[in-house]
Amino acid sequence: MLQAFATSLGIGLLIGLERERQPDIKAGVRTFALVCLLGCLAALLTQTTGNSWILAAGFISVAAMMITAHATDPLENGDPGTTSIVALLVCYALGAIVWYGHTSLAVMLGIITTVLLYFKHQLHDMTQRLTPTDILSMLQFGVLSLVILPLLPNQDFGPYLALNPYHIWWMVVLISGVSLAGYTALRLVGTRHGALLMGIFGGLVSSTATTMIFSRHARQKAALVPVAGVIVLLASLVVMVRIGFVASLIAPSLIAPLARVLGSGLLLGLLAAVWYVWQQHRNGSEALPMPEINNPTEIKTALTFGAIYALILVLSAWLKDIAGNQGLYLLALISGLTDVDAITLSALHLFGAAQLSTDQAVTTITLALLSNLVFKSGLIVVLGGSALARRTLLGMLAVAIGLIIGLLYIG
Repeated sequence: MLQAFATSLGIGLLIGLERERQPDIKAGVRTFALVCLLGCLAALLTQTTGNSWILAAGFISVAAMMITAHATDPLENGDPGTTSIVALLVCYALGAIVWYGHTSLAVMLGIITTVLLYFKHQLHDMTQRLTPTDILSMLQFGVLSLVILPLLPNQDFGPYLALNPYHIWWMVVLISGVSLAGYTALRLVGTRHGALLMGIFGGLVSSTATTMIFSRHARQKAALVPVAGVIVLLASLVVMVRIGFVASLIAPSLIAPLARVLGSGLLLGLLAAVWYVWQQHRNGSEALPMPEINNPTEIKTALTFGAIYALILVLSAWLKDIAGNQGLYLLALISGLTDVDAITLSALHLFGAAQLSTDQAVTTITLALLSNLVFKSGLIVVLGGSALARRTLLGMLAVAIGLIIGLLYIG
């Protein structure tokens, strides 16, 4: 009992301390602490007496108290105070669930509540910077993950039983989610924090698109060549971090050997990136342009990726059947030219189904990465010109050498 009430008191004090910072507030640290204790006490009385109305009556009483306080004495700034009312009701409910044994959940929700209250202005500023397209992309992701995914059958179909609609769409949701995170961050951060974040978030969305966009900018404006080189290289490095993250979700047992290969490429690539960043700061550069990258959660984009992934699943099974691992490696080299995600997910799927060994799965993913590096290097030469190529290709070569060294070590 003492532990439950102590935890409730701590949650109330935490939320109340944040509310105490607000001017002319109707409920501060003491009120929030007492209300959380009241929630815990009401839950105790409900459990002891068997009268569930006690808990409900306490909830209604707290709501009525706060609504009356704001109605009789409105805030001077015109704020209706609904946030504080809801926060106090949340506090009451958290005290109640602590009594019923959900202590960890109550503490987590208490911290989340405090964070949401504390970062009021930052959250408002963030929503002001979101465009209708950005909001639409989030809604579209909700459709992909919460509407379409649950409706699909979780059953194998097609040639070699390689097509599972639920599994294929889950991969679409996973890649779209990672891309959406980078897309949203790119829209929110913009160009304010320079090449470092631009390269990181651009790599999360699409390293190929980022390479193409900044190669064109570098050709049009020579002063952008140093910073474009940094962004392009960082975007390629982020791809390996992204693959590691996806692999940790789909095939955790593959992480250790895959990390040795990806880590080798990252290490040499980061050394080159540090050199480029130093050169950029020493020489200075013009303001960054904001890249226009397509919304990664559009239904058309998701369907295209799903179709490519399904096709690669079938081709992987077919080539492995008629040509063994060499056929799969050839497919990795071809498909990796433009997109690493589909063949990577296919290799992880085959590894999870025990159709590929650890070495074979790592080799397939590495060949796709090397192929993608070659393709982006070609974009740099063709679209960016010789100036960007001189600044960037050495870093791309360093990444490739690191991947090869890591692959030879695994082998």
